[in-house]
Amino acid sequence: MIKLQFSADDSPSKFEQAVRTAMVQHEDFFAKEIAKLRTGRSHPSLVEDISVQCYGTAMRVKDLATITTPEANLIVIQPWDQGNLAAIEKGIALSNLQVAPTNDGALIRVVLPPMSAGRREELVKTLGSKLEECRVAIRNERKEFNNFIRDLEKNKSVSEDLAKRLQTILQKVTDELIGKAEKFAEKKELEIKAI
Repeated sequence: MIKLQFSADDSPSKFEQAVRTAMVQHEDFFAKEIAKLRTGRSHPSLVEDISVQCYGTAMRVKDLATITTPEANLIVIQPWDQGNLAAIEKGIALSNLQVAPTNDGALIRVVLPPMSAGRREELVKTLGSKLEECRVAIRNERKEFNNFIRDLEKNKSVSEDLAKRLQTILQKVTDELIGKAEKFAEKKELEIKAI
């Protein structure tokens, strides 16, 4: 449901800002999701959101430790409380990352093995489905705003010309943000396929 008050006296830029705000959240979510997809290089986002049972509740690794990537295929996790070392190691081992963390008593090292061609193809498919989810979410926002414009025009709150102008703005922002999401996906696909 759109919570926007708009009338003929308002600037079209107010409408554009509302559209952009609603759609960018889907693009941001998409960017965070694809950052978690493993490529040939290590990245803190691969482990930072893994759930770990600590202090009687589920917590994320990034809330319990410092995460660094000193080498292209290595992630080092240094817990702030050494008592959480075993719990973090267990959480990573049980995650869908499919790696075996090693614990030296002070830190946890996660060595990322080279990915197989099959795994790379699987990740490319996952990337494609996440991109499609992003496109659908942005298009759903467009549909909501299109209905909003129709209602404004039907209620005589805006003129036919202004309604057409708002629809042009809506389509421009939609195309721009879907294009950006597709560029993110292309870049990530190249990273996944790089050996």
